[in-house]
Amino acid sequence: MKLHGIFLPHEKGTENSETIAVPLPSKVKISMSQSMGAPCDPLVKKGDRVLVGQKIGDSDKFMSAPVHSSVSGTVTAVSDMLLANGRTCKAVEIETDGEQEVSPDVKPPVVTDKESLCKAVRESGCVGLGGAGFPTHIKLNYNEAKGHVDSLVINGAECEPYITSDYRTMIEDADAVIDGIRIVKDTLKIEKCYIGIEDNKPEAIKILQKKAAEYNDIAVVKLKSSYPQGAEKVLAFNTTGRMIAEGQLPSDQGIIVMNVSTAAFISSYIKTGMPLVTRRLTIDGDIVKTPCNVSAPIGTPYSELLKFAEANMEFAHKIISGGPMMGMCVYDVETPLCKTNNAILAFKKSLDDGKKGKLKVNAQQTNCIKCGRCIAACPLGLMPQRFEKAFDRKDKETLLRLKINLCMNCGACSYVCPAKRDLAEKNQLAKQFAMQK
Repeated sequence: MKLHGIFLPHEKGTENSETIAVPLPSKVKISMSQSMGAPCDPLVKKGDRVLVGQKIGDSDKFMSAPVHSSVSGTVTAVSDMLLANGRTCKAVEIETDGEQEVSPDVKPPVVTDKESLCKAVRESGCVGLGGAGFPTHIKLNYNEAKGHVDSLVINGAECEPYITSDYRTMIEDADAVIDGIRIVKDTLKIEKCYIGIEDNKPEAIKILQKKAAEYNDIAVVKLKSSYPQGAEKVLAFNTTGRMIAEGQLPSDQGIIVMNVSTAAFISSYIKTGMPLVTRRLTIDGDIVKTPCNVSAPIGTPYSELLKFAEANMEFAHKIISGGPMMGMCVYDVETPLCKTNNAILAFKKSLDDGKKGKLKVNAQQTNCIKCGRCIAACPLGLMPQRFEKAFDRKDKETLLRLKINLCMNCGACSYVCPAKRDLAEKNQLAKQFAMQK
């Protein structure tokens, strides 16, 4: 069996750019919505002094992870913030004092078993750092009654163009990656770990193979450089041979899937007790003079990060949080950095300069010619063209029969469509429509 995909220009121009810490911003704005789960409630108010690593937001909802201050300083406001998905949440605005005084609450946790590991990971504020932002403690606290988890799959594919932040984690923090794997694997008594890395990252493969050679239960799996190789279902199948069916979690197939940067963070947190308050990300694009990988405090305005990379904002037309395939367009350059941001890409009006292999945007949409390329490109063999028609006529029964809920919004269908139909966009609207009661 073969899972389909597409081949994209890699555009990994920052792969050799060592991570640089950006200067401390004068202010940060920390969103209370930093994960796929429920937003947190602010724990501080205007006028409070906060310290680095101090918990400033939490929730008693099941699907949630706490939020911590990335700076020391004074809370200047607790305001409403408009998110890219149109929803609003609270945000804590902090004026930094330049001291970066660490909270006394920052202490290495004691981890002895599954319960204490899950508790520690929750307290760290850790969410999936591959972009989805699923709270990590929930992933680790799988239901053992449904079956034993025997395989840990580490996502080092980083298949989207431009982004190299995970790659730099594998190059710069390989020991932390392996240590994080061992913590999770040994504590949860998982027998085998597979580190999936695309074959366009030979140096990362070499380094982690050397580190993993010390253990007989960690294997580095070289994957074909195709998109979306890093998608959870695709990665799980291509490393373990197991298919995660509709409605299933990876744990239902005996698998936990974790991003390589998440594994490295867990190692750091267990050693230091410092929660997730900084983010490594790539800054790139055709208006960015100095493409780079940086480490920045959560809440840093995008404008500061783009300025650091010498982006010529006079020509800015499209700013993307994440990759060009699955990232979201940013409506305001003052948008603050959050935990799930692995890249900021800034582009001119069009990327179509006539050169072969360049990513194209802003193309004119025409009628579907029924060529079937979208079906051939879909990694799960879905039918985007039929999704579009069913959604347009509001046919929920057909959408569910065609398994619209399996769509992962990878965008491969839109990319290959010669008519430039907004298939990926329609797919997501169709999923929301199909889930309505």
